[in-house]
Amino acid sequence: MLQLQRVALVTGSTSGIGETIAKRLSKDGYAVVLHSRSSVDIGMSMARELGAATYVQADLAVDADRVKLVQEAVAYRGRLDVIVNNAGISHVIPHANMQAATPDIWRALHEVNVIAPFRIVAEAEAALRASASDGVPACVINVSSHAGVRPKGASIPYAATKAAINHITRLLALSLAPHIRVNAVAPGLVDTPLTANWTQAQQLWREHAPMRRAASPQDIAQAVSLLIESNYLTGEILLSDGGLNLT
Repeated sequence: MLQLQRVALVTGSTSGIGETIAKRLSKDGYAVVLHSRSSVDIGMSMARELGAATYVQADLAVDADRVKLVQEAVAYRGRLDVIVNNAGISHVIPHANMQAATPDIWRALHEVNVIAPFRIVAEAEAALRASASDGVPACVINVSSHAGVRPKGASIPYAATKAAINHITRLLALSLAPHIRVNAVAPGLVDTPLTANWTQAQQLWREHAPMRRAASPQDIAQAVSLLIESNYLTGEILLSDGGLNLT
């Protein structure tokens, strides 16, 4: 029974949204592979807490680390069924300040937010296809952003990377079907320690979003779980912004 337990890799899973997703998937019955660039002690502690879990440290800006992460995830239980590409980086720059959006910032964000999730899926493709042999498609969920759908976001380079991952999601859904489904969740503002002082954004969601609040990490984890369990959905960008896109 233990050998057949489905395995989910969640990148950036020692804090915030990723931590909540990992805990939700563990509750859903998955053996979870946790990941972070740093926070090694937290990752190992979480793995012990969850029980059917392991932790891998990797810097997703480094391609050799991406390969190592996938290899160790597959080695954990000899299979890989789900990938949640949650890890990402941001940089706050007013959109009108184009000089501040330097080429180095563009390259750094693109490397982690676009190239890394694509490379992880590419390295994991064989394992995902093998796990789909039991009749249930394997699954990739990319955590995108409201900023990849609407002209918003912490900076233009950040928003552009999220628009890119949305399109990559659709392209991979076509190229990997029917054995691997690929979807994305695009959150708006999420209440985490990182956003606690974003008073202007908090006010925007309270006053203009139909749901009158920002999302909780649990809201996003629920959306991820829904997409994982919906075996007919692929190529979808699930905008989870409390309806702000309607206004």
